[in-house]
Amino acid sequence: MTDERHTRMLWLLLLIAAVVILAGAGLRDPWPADEPRFVGIAKEMVDSGDWFFPMRGGELYPDKPPVFMWSLAVLYALTRSLAATFLIPSALASLLNFYCVVDIATKLWNKKAALNAGLLMLIVPQFMMQAKTAQIDAMVACWITVAMYGLLRHFFYKPSLGWYFLSWAFMGLGIITKGVGFLPLLFLIPVLILHFSGKHTFEYGQMGKHLLLGPVALLLVLAAWLIPMLYIANTSDNPDFLVYRDNILFKQTGERYANSWGHIKPWYYFLMSVIPLLWFPLYAFLFSRAFWKDIKASPVMVSLLTWVVLVVIFFSVSPGKRGLYILPALPMMALVVGAHISNVGIKPWFRRVLATGSIAIGLLFLVVAVLCFTGSQVVEAVGDRSVVFGLFFLGLSLVWFAIFIWKRNSMNLYALCAAFAVTWVVYSTGGYALLNPIRTPAKAMMSSVQNEIEPNGELGLTRFKEQFLLFTRSSLVHFGYGGSKSEQDRNSWMWMSEKSNRFVMTVDDGSIVCFDVSLAVQLGVAHRRNWILLNEDTMLPTCDLPETVKRYHLPMKVRY
Repeated sequence: MTDERHTRMLWLLLLIAAVVILAGAGLRDPWPADEPRFVGIAKEMVDSGDWFFPMRGGELYPDKPPVFMWSLAVLYALTRSLAATFLIPSALASLLNFYCVVDIATKLWNKKAALNAGLLMLIVPQFMMQAKTAQIDAMVACWITVAMYGLLRHFFYKPSLGWYFLSWAFMGLGIITKGVGFLPLLFLIPVLILHFSGKHTFEYGQMGKHLLLGPVALLLVLAAWLIPMLYIANTSDNPDFLVYRDNILFKQTGERYANSWGHIKPWYYFLMSVIPLLWFPLYAFLFSRAFWKDIKASPVMVSLLTWVVLVVIFFSVSPGKRGLYILPALPMMALVVGAHISNVGIKPWFRRVLATGSIAIGLLFLVVAVLCFTGSQVVEAVGDRSVVFGLFFLGLSLVWFAIFIWKRNSMNLYALCAAFAVTWVVYSTGGYALLNPIRTPAKAMMSSVQNEIEPNGELGLTRFKEQFLLFTRSSLVHFGYGGSKSEQDRNSWMWMSEKSNRFVMTVDDGSIVCFDVSLAVQLGVAHRRNWILLNEDTMLPTCDLPETVKRYHLPMKVRY
């Protein structure tokens, strides 16, 4: 393939990436668990004017730094429509991530390597899964990739202090997006080993004392958020701001890593449960002798693969693990594999891996289709639209079987990328339409509750999920999202006792105090929980007072 043709293919690949990643934006509501929370926080930022202290339903949200919520809030402030824009920040971040991988591959190797790396980025499931969700991880992965891009340019392409310092600045941006933005620092370990061992000779300007100034760029970015936040927290009369300060600086960083209180998984979780499924087919090359021979001959590939391993180890050490944690390492792994394929080509064994993967995906979709048609727990989940879901998954399975039949003896990255592109576009259009009522039952349930309490009823929430805050038509009150269930019950009982025509929507989980649940109005099941409506008839004659009175009032304008 000529250089000119490679250029055309790269531009076509960028266009395909943009279409596939942006497909479906505005066609669905925020889906739990994380999206409704971030969307609600962004809207409250704009409505309240407080951009330094994120709030969830009027209550401070101290779990994450604010950068991702800022991106949602800016788009909302410009368009006044979160529904149309909440998927855009992750999509744009993923496109920038994709572009950085393709561009640095061109600079370090050639356009063939760039094309292979780009194709792999669109094939590996985890990258696209996060590109199409309103979660923080796609954005922090982007900032980490930009930082790696700057380091690679400086150390392995051409000496550039500008890119070197920019990489540190993006590490700072990554930290105030989601604490782990410092991960590119691990790349300095293999770089320094290469330098001091003499296994690679760096050019003049790539090493020296001036590199010690890199942290200044990081600190300047951190200061842009940290100094105003600390000033407001320390000078405000609001004690919750001090709680936010301590939580975001200490509990949600070192303590969360070393002594995690959620998502506890064994050390091998990423190796056994995440990478085999979500990093297909990158890991296949780890079993190839030619791959390791290629790695040993290239200092940059050694450094990149070492960094990927260090990132996986870093997250494996922490007891708390989620599959998306290792997303930042994926682009660099695609870069390494793309370079290797450009060196040795696609061998017959790898074609068999791709063909096996395509038939396995087709069979997976076919099995789901059969379950929808024949009746199972899947049918219970999708309700009376099981046939429609069955046809949807049957259609996807046919796409993958067609690719297998067409390319079974010459399967390549182009064919697999085409199949994934069609799958993601179909999922982002027809799939969104089918899944949205199932993923957002709160929307229909809140409408039903409003009809139940109108015209003059007031609604309170306990044990709620953030999505319920998005879909109400009237004002709401809740009693602390993170408080104990019994405290929420006591606060809600006190609130109801002060005025008639007040109602509380909650979950019948067997732990409710101060109310006779047997008299509650049954609302149905949503998010695998049985929801009920408590009214005056359900209130017990007496109830212990809460230790702390908590009430967070949300006006009508907060709704989604």
